[in-house]
Amino acid sequence: MKFRMHCTTALGVILLSACAQFVVAAPVSAQSTIAAVVPVDWMLVWWDEFSGANGSAVDQKKWSYDLGNGWGNGVELEYYTGRRSNSSLQNGALQISALRENYLGSQFTSARIQSHRKFSLKYGRFEARIKISNGKGIWPAFWLIGENIDTVGWPECGEIDIMEHVNFDGSIVSTIHMPTVAGSDTSIGAGFQLPGGVDYSADYHLFAVEWEEGVVRFYVDGTLFQTVTRADLLPTQRWVFDHPYFVVLNVAVGGTWPGNPDSSTVFPATMLVDYVRVSARLGNKMYLPMTRSR
Repeated sequence: MKFRMHCTTALGVILLSACAQFVVAAPVSAQSTIAAVVPVDWMLVWWDEFSGANGSAVDQKKWSYDLGNGWGNGVELEYYTGRRSNSSLQNGALQISALRENYLGSQFTSARIQSHRKFSLKYGRFEARIKISNGKGIWPAFWLIGENIDTVGWPECGEIDIMEHVNFDGSIVSTIHMPTVAGSDTSIGAGFQLPGGVDYSADYHLFAVEWEEGVVRFYVDGTLFQTVTRADLLPTQRWVFDHPYFVVLNVAVGGTWPGNPDSSTVFPATMLVDYVRVSARLGNKMYLPMTRSR
């Protein structure tokens, strides 16, 4: 899905030529506290600091809600809603809460927001500072999906899971999903535990991916723990990571991988997202500086 956004800022406009999108870079005065933490050689092109009034919805110029149930994974138990009880801004963070309640035939509700048709990018650094939810059967995630999912389906569109947590061993898991030559799902991934076995849900942590042509690198709190290149694929696997992807944040409940909640699971199970920031690599031939007169 292609879109265009025209705007003039102090830094001009960045043209993402491969996916025919204009992405606005913030004036320095508007991003002074953000720019200081963007790694050298990257330019911030899209972000959400979730700084709205308490109880308000996410910015719907940036995000949409996935709604309903039956999301697969054999089968998840939640019903995703757009209600403020499942997702809202609170104290400068996005709060996504899974609740135990009977709702339209489901035993649980939660929220899944995504930037599909609003923002997508081919290559970049995608990062989010998150305090994850915890508990058996709770599945918080920060991930990317190919913008072409509506036309080619999954797994042909590809998927980059920056952070998933299912409470097995204290690890988060980062994975790329792609199709086989026969069209079925295949993946490459790795887990990462915090030093000393610290629980991820105890505090905020920075989860990031740097995705460039032929390579995907995963980080936790600045530590690189997994690199996957095109050369790492088996002959039966196909690289589908050369087109725009959009951002997804959600808390799932149940399903084959995390298992289902039990009496030990505490609800609401809440994930807090301090911010999401997306940067483009400076000097990459994909990103051409532009100016635009009024």
